[in-house]
Amino acid sequence: MKISFVIPVYHNEGAIAKTQERIQSIFASDLPQHEYEIIFVDDGSQDGSLSEILNVRELDSRVKAITFTRNFGQMAAMLAGFKEATGDAVINISADLQDPVELIPQMVNKWAEGAEIVICHRTDRSDALTAKLFSRLAYGVLRISFPQIPPGGFDFVLMDRRVMNEFNAIDVRHRFFQGDLLWTGFRTSFIPYVRLKRTIGKSQYNFNKKLKNFIDGVIDASYLPIRFISLMGVATSMFGVLYSLSIIYSWLRGETPFEGWAPLMIVTLLMGGMIMVMLGVIGEYVWRINEEVRKRPNYVVRDKFL
Repeated sequence: MKISFVIPVYHNEGAIAKTQERIQSIFASDLPQHEYEIIFVDDGSQDGSLSEILNVRELDSRVKAITFTRNFGQMAAMLAGFKEATGDAVINISADLQDPVELIPQMVNKWAEGAEIVICHRTDRSDALTAKLFSRLAYGVLRISFPQIPPGGFDFVLMDRRVMNEFNAIDVRHRFFQGDLLWTGFRTSFIPYVRLKRTIGKSQYNFNKKLKNFIDGVIDASYLPIRFISLMGVATSMFGVLYSLSIIYSWLRGETPFEGWAPLMIVTLLMGGMIMVMLGVIGEYVWRINEEVRKRPNYVVRDKFL
């Protein structure tokens, strides 16, 4: 069997050769009966990542490379790699050495036993406290719509060729990897692990990118925002009816429920803020519909070394 590795690269100079060496070592010691290929996708890096990839490729003919014209994001890099993968199974793994390659034999064994998707999910991570808190909050919200997503999320995953074909057939611009993968409904096995601390380079996955991925998950792969708007509309209407009844009751008794303009201003501000939030959510949907209608590609390839 042939196993393809898809590895998005963005400012990972210094880690690429080590990643290739560790994968090569794993196959030599634990998986000698299997073939492999490694597809590095350079997502517009401005450091020496591409040069390192090409140097590694000269040493190992099983290494392939795809380069983008600019930075299109991790999801775009993954999609480009998935499209070119030729293996019977495909493993998505990061290039920062934070995903333990030692789990690869276990993933392959579960695949051989019948699992069509093998997910290595994070039970903990050696990151800053703020990153951990944001991760817990984000996945807590996402699990409302996708309860099968592990609490710590995942990126390190093996997919059978059939799963890969179905995943590639999804033709939309904004993708939420975890939601789209679990949506396919194939037999899934889970392996817990602790995400390692990054020792080479600095993470480029900043707050804005995390927020973009979270919004993609909530809006593109979930009914939650629209359902929230509907529930808030119903709750606000009920509150308005009760408040109106209290005013009528007070008027019939000859009493004034409130004095001054403060209560009116509070209600106006609350209602105005709520309406603006709802319009913002609707605007996100309209913008994404516009993006789909324009049919621009998710990425632009500069070169392929296959």
